[in-house]
Amino acid sequence: MAAYLIVYDLISPGQNYDAIHQQIKTYKTWARPTESTWIVVTENSASEIYDHVSTYIDKNDRLLVVKSGVESSWYNVRCKDSWLVKHL
Repeated sequence: MAAYLIVYDLISPGQNYDAIHQQIKTYKTWARPTESTWIVVTENSASEIYDHVSTYIDKNDRLLVVKSGVESSWYNVRCKDSWLVKHL
């Protein structure tokens, strides 16, 4: 299993953030360290995660899915530090 960052910008006013949030939460292990950044732990590939989430974005929105590396650092994130230490 690997940890993947999911980062998005929903550009259009009135976007349904709940739909994309619920889709990301279907992964068993997830965290939301910032407003529009999520981390999921899964056996899926980055392209599979993209396919899973991209149905909830418009053509002018932005979406980035990145497999985490071996080094990370953070400050004042929304999720627990212990979650990040364990999964990153």
